[in-house]
Formats: sequence, structure tokens, C-alpha cells
Amino acid sequence: MTQMTPKEMAGQIGKGLLSFPVTHFDATLAFDERAYRTNLAALSEYPVAGLFAAGGTGEFFSLTANEVNRVVKAAVEETRGKVPVLAPCGYGTAMASDLARSAEAAGADGLLLFPPYLTECDRDGIAAHVEAVCASTRLGVIFYSRSNAVLDDITLARLCERCPNLVGFKDGVGDIEMMTRIHQRIGDRLTYIGGLPTAETFALPYLEMGVTTYSSAIFNFLPQFALRFYAAVRARDLAAVSSGLRDFVLPYIGIRNRKKGYAVSIVKAGMRAVGRPAGPVRPPLTDLSESEFAELKALIAGRA
Repeated sequence: MTQMTPKEMAGQIGKGLLSFPVTHFDATLAFDERAYRTNLAALSEYPVAGLFAAGGTGEFFSLTANEVNRVVKAAVEETRGKVPVLAPCGYGTAMASDLARSAEAAGADGLLLFPPYLTECDRDGIAAHVEAVCASTRLGVIFYSRSNAVLDDITLARLCERCPNLVGFKDGVGDIEMMTRIHQRIGDRLTYIGGLPTAETFALPYLEMGVTTYSSAIFNFLPQFALRFYAAVRARDLAAVSSGLRDFVLPYIGIRNRKKGYAVSIVKAGMRAVGRPAGPVRPPLTDLSESEFAELKALIAGRA
């Protein structure tokens, strides 16, 4: 299959819900490719606008470069062009560029650029990092604004001028004023993605700022609920959104917030709760306790 152009990819992912599948590990914490492929085959039966392989929910931060390449290749092969596949890149600029080139060679349709592996970065340095990665590939690049990689509207607009294949902005910060400034300055030059933990919580207010899609971790284990909720957001059905938040999303967040890193751990627990286990999380993350798992399973019951 011919890979999408950056513009085609960006347009496509803005049209619907985005899937961020977990990465399956066996009991020894090795990548379980067979189980991963089986899960993707099941998820591909549902209508989503894009699949992000080995993303944050997919524990990108715990994978080796070789494992990232294996996950991306498996996702491309398993989806067979049904949906655009986006690969991760991050860490230092050289490694991010290498991962970008490998993803392009594997047949991915785009890239999600994670923050560089530094605890402190200046805005100009982040901009140089983004520009270098964009120059290393023909794929469309989505900048993930979070942690130490946060850009203002002016710097982002300049990058858009210099990098034709910078086509997306994923917000993991939650600065409403800055999101408004970015959208007002840049408009539809970029596709905007909601990327805060449990993005359903912010989906409706973000829609008013031009953020037409978001990364749904809940889709991993409750795909029908996730799609119904997204449809309610796009329809601005306040009653349905409020019901989904009250009855499931907010109680789910109550469990998620008990420990750092549970934003990923709770998703794998959800997979286990619906009978599609994906194995444990890798350190430094920790799995839910058995009592927390039982609480989550009871919350999920009747919704699968």
C-alpha cells in the first residue's frame, strides 16, 4: 500500500476517534507479538480514524528501538491499510530521527514526536529538535506537547512555516489559553489532538477550540463505549456526555489517580477485566493491586 501524504494523514485522523493500543508482554516482560497482532485484528473491526502503535499507552518509553520497529511493523502488516498507522519517535534528536526513518521504511503513515529525553530544554532547542526530526522523513509529524517539550503559538507557527510535514499538534498540557492562542494563530494548518490522560474528560470543551479528535485509551477494552462517547462529543450531546462522564469516566479516573503511572496500568487492567489480557506493565510502572483491579472490573461490568 502507498503511504499517505502528510496532508492526507492529518486530514484522516481528524475525522474520528484515535486508537492507542497497548503493547502486549508475556510473563517475562518480552514483547508478545502474536497476542499483539490478535488484539489489533479485533480492534480493526471498529471504525477509528488512526492507530498509534507503541504510543504512550503502548509503553513507548519502555521499549528498545528494535522493539518499537517490531511493534510498528506488526501494526502495519496487521491493519493492511484499513487505517493509517502512526509510529512513535523520541528520546534524543539522533535517535528520534533514526526511529522516524525506520517507521517510514516499515510502512507507517505518520509519526508522533514525543518529548526529548532531557529534563530541562529551552524553547529554541525544542524547536530545533522538531525541525531536525521533520527533515529526517517524508512522513507527516505530530508534535506531542507535554512535560519538557512545550511550545508557544509563535514558535509553533514558525515551525509550521519551516516544516511542511509538521501537520499535527497533540496537547498533553491542558493550558486552555495557550490552546486558544495556537488555534487562533495557526487555524487548520494543523490537525489538533486531545492528549491529556483520559482525554474523554476534556473532549467536549476542547472541541470548541478546534480539537476534533483525541487519543482514547478506554477504546482498548471498551471500544463500543468509547465510540459512542466520541459520537456524543461530536454531536455536542451534553446529556450523553455528562452521563458517560458521571457513570464511568470519572469513577475510572478516581482509580487511575491513585498512583503515578496508572494511566497506562489501568488500561492493561481493563484488558484483563474483559478477558483480553495484555500482560503486565514494565517497570518503572506498577500494576494495579488486586483490590483496585476488582473495583475496576466491577465498574466495567455490563459495558463490554
